[in-house]
Amino acid sequence: MPLPFLTADRAFDTADDVALPYDDRDRWRRPYRPGPWRVGAAALLLLLASFVLFAAVIIAATASVSSAGTVFAIALAGVVCTLRLLRMGVWVSARGLRHVAFVSTRTTAWDQVASVRTVQQPVRWLGLPRTVQGQALVLDRRGRSAESLPPLLTSHNADFLGRDQLAFDRAADTVEAWAAEYRRP
Repeated sequence: MPLPFLTADRAFDTADDVALPYDDRDRWRRPYRPGPWRVGAAALLLLLASFVLFAAVIIAATASVSSAGTVFAIALAGVVCTLRLLRMGVWVSARGLRHVAFVSTRTTAWDQVASVRTVQQPVRWLGLPRTVQGQALVLDRRGRSAESLPPLLTSHNADFLGRDQLAFDRAADTVEAWAAEYRRP
């Protein structure tokens, strides 16, 4: 039994793209869902963290509290890494465009954006050194070269690998539409 009110992509099912009255354009939002590779890796990290937390409880009951605290800190680091992994991606708002990587976040105001475009180029497969031919969403900033910035999205990253090509196209089109609406000419 499908439950359309619980799906994450119900906004794409509508025929019109009119903003809802409660739709706050100033909030940071990701214009696409996290992909299966990202969600799967996060689930495995959380499963590992739960085992480590269980080990911390056993160590606290049988051994010293300091060793249990160390194991608990390791589990907490795993949970923090999982949350950061799920937060990675491109976020947009009326203030600008934010590219969240695992250890860094780069925010660009819309008045600094020269263009956001999709290009055909070699892209990294799941962020690894191996490259394959694919598509990338590239940000061009005013006064800076485009080669210095990594692509915002690629068709072979953890959000779009294993999904339809249409998912990448839809996400890239949405980010390009935000850029066309908010950047200055």
